[in-house]
Amino acid sequence: MGEIIIRFSDWIWGTPLLILLMGGGFLMFVYSGFIPFRRLGHAIKVVRGKYDDPEASGDITSRQALSSAIAATVGLGNISGVALAIGTGGPGAIFWMWVSAFVGMATKFFTCTLAIMYRGRDSSGHIQGGPMYVIEEGMGKKWKFLSIIFCVAGIMGLLAIFQANQLTDVLRVVIFRPLGLDYGQPTRWAIGIVVMLLVALVILGGIKRIAAVASRLVPFMVSMYFVCVFIILFKNLGEVPGMLLYILEDAFTGQAVLGGAVGQVIVIGARRAAFSNEAGIGTAPMVHGASKNNEPVREGLIAMLGPFIDTIVVCTLTALVIMVTGVWKSGERDGVLLTLSAFEQGLPGIGKYLLMFAVLIFALSTMFTYSYYGHKCFNYLFGADKADYYNYFYLLTIVGGAVTSLHVVMSFVDGMYAIMAFPTMISALYLAPKVKAATKSYFERMKE
Repeated sequence: MGEIIIRFSDWIWGTPLLILLMGGGFLMFVYSGFIPFRRLGHAIKVVRGKYDDPEASGDITSRQALSSAIAATVGLGNISGVALAIGTGGPGAIFWMWVSAFVGMATKFFTCTLAIMYRGRDSSGHIQGGPMYVIEEGMGKKWKFLSIIFCVAGIMGLLAIFQANQLTDVLRVVIFRPLGLDYGQPTRWAIGIVVMLLVALVILGGIKRIAAVASRLVPFMVSMYFVCVFIILFKNLGEVPGMLLYILEDAFTGQAVLGGAVGQVIVIGARRAAFSNEAGIGTAPMVHGASKNNEPVREGLIAMLGPFIDTIVVCTLTALVIMVTGVWKSGERDGVLLTLSAFEQGLPGIGKYLLMFAVLIFALSTMFTYSYYGHKCFNYLFGADKADYYNYFYLLTIVGGAVTSLHVVMSFVDGMYAIMAFPTMISALYLAPKVKAATKSYFERMKE
């Protein structure tokens, strides 16, 4: 079964999906008038709360929406995903993650603007947002099959199995193994069950509790991670310029993979960027669609900050740490263990414990937000009165992720993300003129 999942993931991440994600994102980048560059300052003012309207419909503030979305994206995708990209595609894969991030900023602007523009109501009459409602409300009932495809893939792909797997690996290596308490699968089962109970304490409280916890954890965990990374990079400051040049060089030679297969490096970079910042996948529009904001363009501007923070900033810093410490040449393919080696070498004695703490916070915050995404997909398919049943399924799969191999887990998530991307990108491109018109109207009103 595991081999089938791996082959399916490799097959679906072929040229058509790459063209849709990166090509479609580039089209939106140009069509928007390069809005990620031109309106970045205004987006920062918006996220600081300058234009918040407490009377607007929705469940959470725009800042909480961004915090929840970043809690899902700034996480193990930055710690493990970057290491996986370097381990399988070489440093050149990081360049293609950068490219994906810049076009992803435009993609998130369009998809999250549409999430407010075309909000729908669930079976209980509650306002909801996300690609499934954008498709049904914006494109019409005849396209509803795309909404169903998105939600089915979302229920399966937005499980916290990758986070559970990598958190389990770190705890085993840093805590249990030195104490002689690592008994293989029994230890994995025990860790998985404990993590499941911790996640249950938060997610069973709904989106408001998830957003409240995420908005407190995200700034703290990002700050702590940055301090550790900057210390390591400062200690190896002379190596940084050379490593950045090596990333650029390797991006167009692909020497680190398949004897120079540049195309493969691009695919690896795009896959890891999609997993890290989720632009074009459709997850962020679900949480941004719940924000208290009646200005669709304003929400889109907030959302586009996500890929910049996640990939351009955090992923780059992680990549540089792995490269300046030299551990990327070790041949290690398990993402989190490669980053763990870098921290251990960069901060001897305490590095592995600091990273373990970061992984714990990153993993838990991502697990909280992913449960909300899957809950919304389940709600759309089966009704609001049955949606809470999804949480129990979600919690059980955390244990499954803890005891399954990394390759199978990563391939399964990649495959489901790919399926989700098709409805999300098709709807965004189809409705792009609506976003363009709304953007023009918004900035004309702002001038007045």
